[in-house]
Amino acid sequence: MLAHLHVKNLALIEEIEVEFGPGLNILTGETGAGKSILLGSMQLILGAKTSKNMIRENAAYALVELLFQVENEKALEALKELDICPEDGQVLLSRKIMDGRSINKINGETSTVGQMKAAAACLLDIHGQHEHQSLLYQDKQLAILDAYGKEKILPAKEKVSQAYKEYSKCKTELNSMNMDEEQRNRELAFLEFEIKEIEKADLKPGEDEELEAQYRKMSNAKLIIDSLQLVHNLTGYESKEGAGETVGEALREFSHVTQYDSELLPLAETLTSVDSLLNDFNRELSAYLENLTFDEGEFYEMERRLDLINGLKAKYGHTIEDVLAYRKLQEEKLEKLRKYEENLQELKDSLKELENILEKKSDELSEIRKEYSKQLERKIVQGLKDLNFLDVDFSIDFQKKKNYADNGTDDIQYLISTNPGESQKPLGQIVSGGELSRIMLALKAILADRDQIETLIFDEIDTGISGRTAQKVSEKMAVIGQHHQVLCITHLPQIAAMADSHFEIEKHLQGTETITQIHVLEENDSIRELARLLGGAKITPAVLENAKEMKELAQKQKNTRFK
Repeated sequence: MLAHLHVKNLALIEEIEVEFGPGLNILTGETGAGKSILLGSMQLILGAKTSKNMIRENAAYALVELLFQVENEKALEALKELDICPEDGQVLLSRKIMDGRSINKINGETSTVGQMKAAAACLLDIHGQHEHQSLLYQDKQLAILDAYGKEKILPAKEKVSQAYKEYSKCKTELNSMNMDEEQRNRELAFLEFEIKEIEKADLKPGEDEELEAQYRKMSNAKLIIDSLQLVHNLTGYESKEGAGETVGEALREFSHVTQYDSELLPLAETLTSVDSLLNDFNRELSAYLENLTFDEGEFYEMERRLDLINGLKAKYGHTIEDVLAYRKLQEEKLEKLRKYEENLQELKDSLKELENILEKKSDELSEIRKEYSKQLERKIVQGLKDLNFLDVDFSIDFQKKKNYADNGTDDIQYLISTNPGESQKPLGQIVSGGELSRIMLALKAILADRDQIETLIFDEIDTGISGRTAQKVSEKMAVIGQHHQVLCITHLPQIAAMADSHFEIEKHLQGTETITQIHVLEENDSIRELARLLGGAKITPAVLENAKEMKELAQKQKNTRFK
């Protein structure tokens, strides 16, 4: 559940911290007090777009933090799939909004907006006017039915999804083979040409690297010879300018004086080693030069071979290995094409078999859905009667789609009649905004014990209702509060009276600034707020007494109903 809310520098909110409790948390306040701002702060965690206009004037940033205490095992599993591990059962979601950007964190670790949204969706669900309107869409209606019967429906849906994947794959492969004889002959000729071209080259792995090394050497042979010849002359003994001759002369000169000083002997040995090394180097270099030849014919053949290999690599792959792998792939295609008629028939037979399997799995899914739809119909009718739909008729209409899909072939529609003698029609043609919100509320009550989301927020749930209907809605809210933590923003005293925790949102002037604050109401303050909702600006003793009685009756109703 949502344990703690912290909002700072958001619109009219300077800073508020709220501790929410289990069950039904009611939020009330004057029109314009900032209830929508508070709701908007939670929507920011759910991924709503940010703007610098949200930041309180003269503030550097705005901050929203939601601390959840997670106990629902399904919610914990969903978070685990997102690589989110609650610390001591807690998850902290925060979003800091600055000029032009926002910083999102989950348990102190930076995250993307998408990650934040996915995590929040496991913990929090906001039901406002938009969510009520989504009930008009058939996809949403099907999703509600699937959620109701998920124990059997979801496994059946998975089987349909897998069968659909296999069917689609086979269908795509069959479509790719759909060609006339002329096209097939062109493809055969093209494949044969590519395969022969690669085969004729007789490629060897690593051959290109070896040839390129040799080519570099031969293409620079003259430069190599000229440079080495110069080095040979500079280090040789053939001329007085050669290093060998110079070192030899130095050695001879040095030997004249070593007889007079024994300390010079190590130096003489070093110079002798230099002379020996230089002599060996010059001899080996001479032998290399003698063996270095340039065969123009050999060079031409090497160049031609490299051009061939590089041409094949440009067409079929970056390496010889890639080219050889490409040939193997084309050979497989060629084999299939040569057996075209045989393979085509096999694919047609496979597609037919897979279609039969898909149809069977889709029909099985449909039967399970129809089974649960009858249960859901009865519960929705009863739930709507509980919400003061006095004479309501509701059913779920099934139609079969023309094409297969990964979630089955069911095309469903919720049909309703709210007045005696009227035929059932789709929701969008019958219900008002207030009726639609009650239908959604009835569905939420039915799904309450099946839903993994612990915290539900209802906004505008009281749209278009009053009197007896409002009382019925309040009772239903209390039912949902037995299975969920519920946060409800309302203007109706009947709903507010059912609160397990009652919060007041108000705004006031602080100096020259308007500030929104929220605080919990104790028993007497809660009764006074109920009186305000009942009587308006002037609260008389009679109104106060009425509010007190309403609070007591609501408590008795809860105690009686949930014992």
